Amino acid sequence: MNKCDVYLSDEAMKELLSRLSKIEGQIRGIQKMIKNKRSCDDILVQISAIRSALKSVGERLLEEHVEFCVKPRVEAGDIKALEDFLQAVKKFSKGGC
Repeated sequence: MNKCDVYLSDEAMKELLSRLSKIEGQIRGIQKMIKNKRSCDDILVQISAIRSALKSVGERLLEEHVEFCVKPRVEAGDIKALEDFLQAVKKFSKGGC
């Protein structure tokens, strides 16, 4: 995949880092839940919440990728950008989130 001129907008970067910090906290929370022998049901609910949060981060990153990487390349006549984007979406989708 070709490099982008702009990686992420400042706003998106702050948003994504904030979301990832929250996810990090949730993971630490699960570690405590396991140490404290909380119910499997409670832990699984938290894991589901983390998976959803990670999916949201990935979707936001894909939005930024379209705006700052794919769109400018397509506008410049680089149709391969669409193929590259499709590959990125396939890789993201493999996560099963």
